[in-house]
Amino acid sequence: MTTPPFPPVSDVDLAVMRDQLGRPARGVVGVAARCVCGNPTVAATSPRLPDGTPFPTFYYLTHPAATAAMSTLEAEHVMPGLADELADEDVAAAYLAAHESYLRDRAQFGEIAEIEGISAGGMPTRVKCLHALAAHALAAGPGVNPIGDRALALSNWSPERCVCAEPGSAG
Repeated sequence: MTTPPFPPVSDVDLAVMRDQLGRPARGVVGVAARCVCGNPTVAATSPRLPDGTPFPTFYYLTHPAATAAMSTLEAEHVMPGLADELADEDVAAAYLAAHESYLRDRAQFGEIAEIEGISAGGMPTRVKCLHALAAHALAAGPGVNPIGDRALALSNWSPERCVCAEPGSAG
């Protein structure tokens, strides 16, 4: 096992994520991305939850404003347009590489036969969940997940501006 790119989750982080999600976060092994104020934005989740359930979504978007922004994009039906971008060979190759990167990141926390080869968000051939793709883009950094990057760019939320203290946001 290699060293994960983030420290283990703290009790404070778990409390913030509970407020963000409105329920306890399950199987969190670390905070993979943070708001500029330091609050969790993306949780890294064990590939097997404490109850034994296989869980392919390693990067899980927790920030309420980011989650709302991705929900808005999905409601506005931007996913077909993003999926059309996969017709570009370069975008498709980058998306495949993002899928492989996601699998490598999750494998650091265990190989689970039931979810072998499955990442999240429809990778590597579809665009299925902008929440998962944006979470991966935030955790991995710009340039790794082209569709997650595009979703973030199209959204009305930015990881560069804190909205944690605004009404309706957790934190």
